[in-house]
Amino acid sequence: MSNNNIKCPNCGTSIDIDEVLSHQAEERMLEKMKQKEIELQAREREFEDKRIKAQEEYKQRLEADRQKIAKEETEKAIQKANEAFQLQLKSQQEELENRKRENAVLKEKELAFLKREDTLKEKEQELELQVQRQLKAEREAMEQKIIKQEQDKNELRFKEYEKKIEQTQKALDEAQRKATQGSMQLQGEVQELALEALLKEAFPFDMIEEVGKGVRGADCIQTVRNNFGQLCGKIIYESKRTQAFSNDWIEKLKADMRATNADIAVIVTQTMPKDMEQFGEKNGIWICTYPEVRALAHVLRSLVLRVFSVSKSQENKGDKMHLLYDYLTNHEFAEQWRAVREGFLSMKQSIDAERTAMEKLWKAREKQLEKILLNAAHISGSIEGIAGLENIDMKLLEE
Repeated sequence: MSNNNIKCPNCGTSIDIDEVLSHQAEERMLEKMKQKEIELQAREREFEDKRIKAQEEYKQRLEADRQKIAKEETEKAIQKANEAFQLQLKSQQEELENRKRENAVLKEKELAFLKREDTLKEKEQELELQVQRQLKAEREAMEQKIIKQEQDKNELRFKEYEKKIEQTQKALDEAQRKATQGSMQLQGEVQELALEALLKEAFPFDMIEEVGKGVRGADCIQTVRNNFGQLCGKIIYESKRTQAFSNDWIEKLKADMRATNADIAVIVTQTMPKDMEQFGEKNGIWICTYPEVRALAHVLRSLVLRVFSVSKSQENKGDKMHLLYDYLTNHEFAEQWRAVREGFLSMKQSIDAERTAMEKLWKAREKQLEKILLNAAHISGSIEGIAGLENIDMKLLEE
């Protein structure tokens, strides 16, 4: 028999004290844990993990104490473990209560803040309502005062004011008419100024020249310079801010490009052509909107610099073949030949249009003639059957 076993004085049954104590301790612990579980539902998962961990540690300590110490020390260890567990539970309860109190304080502060905010809104609305009422009352009083003053004036003074009002209205109508006439021109000038400012800001080392009003040519000329200050080429800009796009602008800007010996021409327009949804090239002229002009100007300027760099590398060849090659590949020759080709194509299209129109006219007249001859033949046949051809000459054509 083990030293930890005793016999029941009544029935003589052998009882293991360690097992009984362990069983009783576990039952007490489970009962207390169930009670705490009801009180701490908000921290159930965290508390359960700690409880399981504490139970495992408790069992381990029980097992170690059961093997190493005697019966009295085992009871003390069990008691200490229970006290430690109780302290841990108490600490957790205190922490939970502290958090509940903190949450309650925060909720009270939030509620007080919301109430204060509502009060301030109500006071603000009430103040605004009072101000509006006061303004309305002052306005009504002012209107009544003005009406009273106007009623006190004599009829001659009233007629004089009517005459002045009529003259002022006429002047306003005339000014409005002139402003309406000049609004389109003013809008165009505003876009021209904005375009110049944009180019000067984007390309501070290039020469941005404004073409004066009444002077034939584009609205703005950009002379491109490289890093060494060399003149590399020209880009001309035409600014348009109208409700409709005109194809005549393209031909006019081509002439301006040849006159200024420019490399590239750009139309900055508010309304794009019907066949273009975004910026692009049409008949040798670049077309874009104002928001697109900055990006397009960077690309075209880079193209001018690249062409200048390539042409610069071909200099000092001296040979006539090279000179002729340079001339034939020069932008000026290309523009001149393009002008010749455009004139030829325009003339050819005109001739083709005239030929088509004349052929239509000839075909129509030929059909009319065939109709006349056919009806004449019918009439001639009818008359021949009735009276014969000897008495009546029905010939339209010679035999």
